[in-house]
Amino acid sequence: MVLFWLPRLIAFENPPKIVLGFESSCDETGVALCTTDGRILGQALYSQIAMHKDYGGVVPELASRDHIRRLIPLMEDTFAQAGISMAEVDAIAVTTGPGLPGALMAGCAFAYSLAMGLNLPVIAVHHLEGHLLSPLLSANPPAFPFTALLVSGGHTQLMGVEGMGRYTLLGETLDDAAGEAFDKTAKMIGLPYPGGPALSKLAEGGNPERFKLPHPMLHSGDFMFSFSGLKTAVLTTAMKLAGVKQPSETMVISDTDKADLAASFQAAIVETLVKKALAACLQQDHKRLVVAGGVGANKLLREQLVKAARKRGVEVYFPELSLCTDNGAMIAFAGAMQLAENPTLLEKREYGMFTRPRCELATSNS
Repeated sequence: MVLFWLPRLIAFENPPKIVLGFESSCDETGVALCTTDGRILGQALYSQIAMHKDYGGVVPELASRDHIRRLIPLMEDTFAQAGISMAEVDAIAVTTGPGLPGALMAGCAFAYSLAMGLNLPVIAVHHLEGHLLSPLLSANPPAFPFTALLVSGGHTQLMGVEGMGRYTLLGETLDDAAGEAFDKTAKMIGLPYPGGPALSKLAEGGNPERFKLPHPMLHSGDFMFSFSGLKTAVLTTAMKLAGVKQPSETMVISDTDKADLAASFQAAIVETLVKKALAACLQQDHKRLVVAGGVGANKLLREQLVKAARKRGVEVYFPELSLCTDNGAMIAFAGAMQLAENPTLLEKREYGMFTRPRCELATSNS
């Protein structure tokens, strides 16, 4: 696959350079090999969902230890798919943040040690940049500039993207991220972990107009989000349906009520995301909207965004469904794009490992 930024690659001799990427920011361990002309040579991914299911959420210490166990087998699988050897790798990319401190440390310690042993450069990748650029791996990649909606379990942001590494934060959530709200609401009404996908599936059979839930900050006049109030409204409604007075009491809700509540909740979040994302596009005078992150796989969000965007002359781009959640391919690809933009990274030999559990992606406030 050849991407729109191919003309920048003339600084390289054939064949293109190969980047080995590692992702370990939360509860997925991902490894991939990607070239500077945008081809994924191989990838492997392990999800820790089964391990964390009994706890109802991610346990950071368990996540960190599991990354350590998975990295080498996943890397071996990736090289077997690609049919190349370690000696053919030109650089190593790794997620340095944001994410869980211990999980990031596991991936970074492995990546930096490997790079030092092989005398290869390390390319630090921001986790959200990996998501933001992942739609460029699709069969119909967007061209710069565009507006990006980054929507996942940990982040809900709108970004203005003028080019590689040129990102402006337009707005973000003041409290819960959209994916976090999905997961907490699902747990609230008794759905199994991971809650977000389970809630979305349940909502497909519900009536989204039955419960009049709030649409927080829908008319705030800016690009900020807030979902904690919506989550509280769901809790209040669920308590009424169950006939209880305290959240600690056991709530028994009929399947129909659960489906209608899930559908009403999902509709409120989707409408807010759609209207704010398109408003940001128009304000930036962008005709392209990129949607990335785990919630970008939500069926209703995809349908409503495409429908509303078409009316405004905006084209929407999504990553492949397999690339919506955390994965190594997006990190290897982001590293390859950095390398294509700045070939001098090949000369870099700095092994002072660092992680950034909390860090902004925006490079400009203008």
